[in-house]
Amino acid sequence: MKTTPLFLVFVTALALVRPAFAADPRPVVPLWPNGAPGSEARRAEPEKVANSNVSNIHHPSLLVYLPSKDTATGAAVIVAPGGGHARHAIQHEGYNVGEWLASHGVAAFVLKYRLAKDDATPAGQPQPYTVDRDALADAQRAFRVVRARAQEWGVRPDAVGILGFSAGGEVALLAATRGADGQPSAPDPIERQSARANFYALIYPGGLPRTDIEVTKSTPPVFLAAGYGDRQNIAEGLAEFYLKSKRAGALAELHMYAGANHGFGVRDTNKSPAGAWTMRFHEWLGDRKFLAPSSK
Repeated sequence: MKTTPLFLVFVTALALVRPAFAADPRPVVPLWPNGAPGSEARRAEPEKVANSNVSNIHHPSLLVYLPSKDTATGAAVIVAPGGGHARHAIQHEGYNVGEWLASHGVAAFVLKYRLAKDDATPAGQPQPYTVDRDALADAQRAFRVVRARAQEWGVRPDAVGILGFSAGGEVALLAATRGADGQPSAPDPIERQSARANFYALIYPGGLPRTDIEVTKSTPPVFLAAGYGDRQNIAEGLAEFYLKSKRAGALAELHMYAGANHGFGVRDTNKSPAGAWTMRFHEWLGDRKFLAPSSK
């Protein structure tokens, strides 16, 4: 009787348990190797994967996308996917974004931050995390990790920003407006790094109705994009946030796409003007001098 080699059995088994989508085999860097503060006991729990969504986040991490050395510009972008704080829309607001940025010379780090309304939490049980405490702490730690490994990853420490979609836009907004200095005497060398953004980008972001966001002349420059057909608090809210930034003396650039709604993200199938927002963002980074000349 013909037998199947054990190796093929193993490969077939892996194929059966793979999710419907998969990230490239990129380095995954835990923000806290021993577990995030308050989440240490749950760090080994597997993430929940449903189609292109990921939840049950208890061990926040960065998925690393580095450009080739001959195209690297030195700029770095932390990417915060949306998903209503219940899940991460990880494909079109995460993996695809990282791929695009890296292919255009920008180091990208897809952030899996802890979720304040995690859909993996059983109904009736309290959510263990909040946006202002845990998601913000994860974003701030991401800045510190990127800067701590800047030389290794070919990143300029003065060209590190954050880009957020929808709920991730709220996380990016908080990270940019509530930056934190490094702690020189911290036992953890990563905590000695700055958690301040050099720039930020909000793509159809949540959090705009908040009244506790302070924008001043020293707030980092911001790139803003949304669809005209999005919800009022996003479409009109983003226009109002642009004016708020301008009145405060903070640099801002706004793109409002007439034919777009919510959630366009980065998709190969999107051939509309809204699908080209990444090019406008890249141009903006260059205009703001965050892209060093390529060595090519």
